Amino acid sequence: MSLRKDLVEHSTRFLPPGSQIRQAFICQTAPNFAFFLITYLTGLTMFWIKYRLVVVTLDAIYVLDSTKPSGGAKPKSLLGTLPRHTQLGPVSGRWGQLNLLGERHWVHKRFHSDIATADREAGFRY
Repeated sequence: MSLRKDLVEHSTRFLPPGSQIRQAFICQTAPNFAFFLITYLTGLTMFWIKYRLVVVTLDAIYVLDSTKPSGGAKPKSLLGTLPRHTQLGPVSGRWGQLNLLGERHWVHKRFHSDIATADREAGFRY
């Protein structure tokens, strides 16, 4: 799967110069999946859901805080950096779970292959 050009373009300014982006994916935070259902049906929990753009480079994993209107595609700040050897998956189901920076994140199935590829490149097998 090829990188989404918009995710690469929007995240570059938050990374060290010369970083080579290997994978990029969008995820959302929520205490549990019911928040997404309630948001979809009523909109009442939308203020608790946060959007993140995760960018994997050869050297590190960058977690970027993103805007809600963009659905996570337009980051506004760098939240944190993880060592490149951090295992992200495995993830499964329509919305897979992963933990980043002490928060539970939900990743849509369309990005699961990016997570698997990032883990394989870091030497993890599952």
